[in-house]
Amino acid sequence: MHYDELERLYELPLFELLQKARSVHEKHWPAHEVQLCTLLSIKTGKCPENCSYCSQSVHSDTALEATPLMDVEEVRRSAHAAKAAGASRFCMGAGWRQPKDDAEFAQVCDMIREVRALDMEACVTLGMITPPQAERMAEAGLTSYNHNIDTSPEFYDQVVTTRTFDDRLDTLRVVSDAGIKTCAGGILGLGEKVMDRLRMIEVLSSLAPQPESVPINRLVPIPGTPLADQPRVDDIEVARIIALARLAMPTSRVRLSAGREDMSEEAQALCFFAGANSIFYGSQLLTTDNPEEDKDMAMLARLGLEPSRELSPTTS
Repeated sequence: MHYDELERLYELPLFELLQKARSVHEKHWPAHEVQLCTLLSIKTGKCPENCSYCSQSVHSDTALEATPLMDVEEVRRSAHAAKAAGASRFCMGAGWRQPKDDAEFAQVCDMIREVRALDMEACVTLGMITPPQAERMAEAGLTSYNHNIDTSPEFYDQVVTTRTFDDRLDTLRVVSDAGIKTCAGGILGLGEKVMDRLRMIEVLSSLAPQPESVPINRLVPIPGTPLADQPRVDDIEVARIIALARLAMPTSRVRLSAGREDMSEEAQALCFFAGANSIFYGSQLLTTDNPEEDKDMAMLARLGLEPSRELSPTTS
């Protein structure tokens, strides 16, 4: 969707925008289903990238404790517990700029196989990857690869300088070329303007194919990072951007992601109405807090929503 159209939609009265987004959502998705995804940090900290929002960067002085790559059995147990709690997708993140072709990468491929053996979707985010690495993960059965573009091309170098915006797009192309679905979204509240948020949606919607899932994150300011003092983006703005994502990418899952911990149930309901149909489920994301499982299940029940059981087809 072109920028001019996104701008026109963004400027509509809120209810009119939400009604348009809801109409598109109901044409393509079950109206009352939300996919539950669990996210596990399988290797934490000591990342050489300087992403201004991230506690895992070696460039930031945070209280985060670095941990080595988890063993496969520990990940399998975590995935099994996530499935028992209601999750249908298991996401694994490692604090790497780019994985090496070594025993640890082979270990990640084994983790993918274990998750798929549980009849769950498997998603990983490992940083930049090469075509041979993408092929190996496809062979292991990887459902999707997460690689967020974070913000607009114009604002990107205000957030990260150790890689470029084009580096992000190149990795997404590598993933798609290997037949793996892409998971790509961004973060609201990095200091960007509304223009940057619209450009971010424009770029995401222009990807071919469009991302299978689009995480919309609200910055969780972390002490010790350059963005620790950024003001909070309000809930209405989050709902507007989710509505735009739904309108621009009708067949993508739109995931209400980081920053949900401090949203009221009413604000989350607005986002679900606007087209969000996926959440991260579990009390911990990679390095930030998330609502407890029982609290989420109670909220979904009050809203008349239920967990989606539909799995994406394997790429193996």
